Amino acid sequence: MELKQFKITVLPLRDKLLNYARRLTEDSSDAEDAVQEVMLKLWNQRHKLDEYRSVEAVAMTMTHHLCMDMWRSRRPDAIPLEQIQTTATTGTPERLLEEKDACKLMQEIINSLPTLQRMIIRMKDIEEYETEEIAEITGCNAEAIRSNLSRARKKVRDIYLHAIQERKRRNDV
Repeated sequence: MELKQFKITVLPLRDKLLNYARRLTEDSSDAEDAVQEVMLKLWNQRHKLDEYRSVEAVAMTMTHHLCMDMWRSRRPDAIPLEQIQTTATTGTPERLLEEKDACKLMQEIINSLPTLQRMIIRMKDIEEYETEEIAEITGCNAEAIRSNLSRARKKVRDIYLHAIQERKRRNDV
């Protein structure tokens, strides 16, 4: 694809990409940065663009992925559960140590989940996003979010209970 064809095919997509990026990033300057980067990537790949059925679909996908990367880089991948923990800081040293161990175990379990489930459980249960917000951010539909969240919670619960039972069994021996 040469410059003339690029101007006809790709440049008109800019406004659509910008609107989409604004919805994903909720920040005009981030959206502008994302679209500029997508345009640059498209320009660098201009000789391969004829191979795609829809350049618009490629551009939208690139924009989506770039905005998700921007979102992930702004949010810490692992919010320490210690920051979220709402239990009182008073108590016996043994109790505080047990709570810290439980918190660490929970964090390890969540970190062991598949990427999408880990991201969804953090966004829903830790960062308290609504299902529709998570769907918009991840690009999944709301039903897929609920299904992944249910699987993630069940897996966390099962692993946690198994670990607690194993710990109890070792202490009884």
